[in-house]
Amino acid sequence: MNWLIILPILLPLLTAIVLIFCRGSLPLQRILSTVSAAAQFVISILLLQHVLKNGILAVNMSNWEAPFGITFVADVLSASMVAVTGFMGFAVALFGLAEIDRPREKFGFYPLYHVLLMGVCGAFLTGDLFNLFVWFEVMLMASFVLLALGGERAQLEGSVKYLVLNFLSSGIFLTALGILYAEVGTLNMADIAVKLSGNHSSPLAMTSAMLLLVSFGVKAGVFPVFAWLPASYHTPPVTVSAIFAGLLTKVGVYSLIRVFTLMFVGDTAFTSGLIIFISVMTMITGVLGAAAQFEVRKILSFHIISQIGYMTLGLGLMTASALSASVFYIIHHIIVKTNLFLISGAITHARGSAELKKIGGLYRTHPWLAFLFLIPAMSLGGIPPLSGFFAKFTLVSEAARLEEYLLIGVALIVGVLTLYSMTKIWAEAFWKPDPRGREYETSKPIPWLMLLPIAMMAGVTLFIGFNPEWLLGIARQAGEQLASPDAYIQAVLGSQPPVTPPAPAP
Repeated sequence: MNWLIILPILLPLLTAIVLIFCRGSLPLQRILSTVSAAAQFVISILLLQHVLKNGILAVNMSNWEAPFGITFVADVLSASMVAVTGFMGFAVALFGLAEIDRPREKFGFYPLYHVLLMGVCGAFLTGDLFNLFVWFEVMLMASFVLLALGGERAQLEGSVKYLVLNFLSSGIFLTALGILYAEVGTLNMADIAVKLSGNHSSPLAMTSAMLLLVSFGVKAGVFPVFAWLPASYHTPPVTVSAIFAGLLTKVGVYSLIRVFTLMFVGDTAFTSGLIIFISVMTMITGVLGAAAQFEVRKILSFHIISQIGYMTLGLGLMTASALSASVFYIIHHIIVKTNLFLISGAITHARGSAELKKIGGLYRTHPWLAFLFLIPAMSLGGIPPLSGFFAKFTLVSEAARLEEYLLIGVALIVGVLTLYSMTKIWAEAFWKPDPRGREYETSKPIPWLMLLPIAMMAGVTLFIGFNPEWLLGIARQAGEQLASPDAYIQAVLGSQPPVTPPAPAP
């Protein structure tokens, strides 16, 4: 079954190539793009099932044994991330059929979309830090062009900010790789874990750890390096901003979790304290920024930042249960946040704007959209029995067990402010009459290709909320593997002795 780990990367690559040769036929491009996205979703589910049943899957390309060859690894965390990427890729592709205009289609939207999915899956599955850098650059190239595609002034401004900070992040990443290679002579993550097992306090190792924290922090959008995100995510078509919101920052979070649970596990008191501080500040600044906005996508962009803080907080607590809570939170948030961005696109289609002061009356003209908005909005705010409640509950429960009462207070306050922002959108866009008059409340209907993926994701949110145990079980397995990476190291290196990191301080 080794081919399963390659297909989530190979399929979108081949699709992008075929779509380039089919650029003269937009209908054929639409069909091929959608079919490929559906096939990738199926493949990603098969990969997750295989990993859950048979354990960690590691493949060394061209039979070059690790750490000398290119290694791909699928543990429960990476396979789960690939699976949710497949679902998001398919759902957003459906929405894009109704939203993306012909000029963007002609200038390569569909090939770029699949190159982006390839980069995301490659980042989740690679077992090598240098190849992680390569996959980040693949994502950066595709995402920058998608962000700028259309050439509107706001898009270009957002693209420049996005590109400059992410290029800076890439430079820091590459510097960290050079320092780390000079110290241990390898960039295979499992091999680094072995080499650093007796040398945790090395100044060069700690320097590279802090540089990676900064680099991945920029890509994740944590405090204080998140300014690029709210400046850019509201500028492109909603199809583009939705897939960005769901996946791109989560690759940064995934990378933080991977390197600080596998490689840099020595000085946990310092790194955990630093990550907890960054997480708290990310939560607070993000939610306050959202409370001050009155455009739907700007509100949602700031809430990406605040919710990232919850995910990295589990990493800062550094226990198996806290890491499990982070995994659960990431999967929940990808689905909910992508859905909310798609709903903002449906609002714009129906009313011609997403500025809360300019619109209203959607509850009367589009009751189904109002219902579908309430599901992810209340889930994001942590209302039971939706998925967001269990995501926050598992994290807060572990913080309570560790007697981190200040963190509990911050998490609850941020949750209340998140709910405030969601009710603001409801009151302004859906409940109040349209300020332009009743003739605007008879706006054009929303295409079914927009409503279908919104309904699909709302259904998954409800399913997780009413049946949380299946996802909690997956998250627990992921957390246990992250907290004790012996199995990961053995799967990659084979005969190399496993290294068990020291138990984190309670």
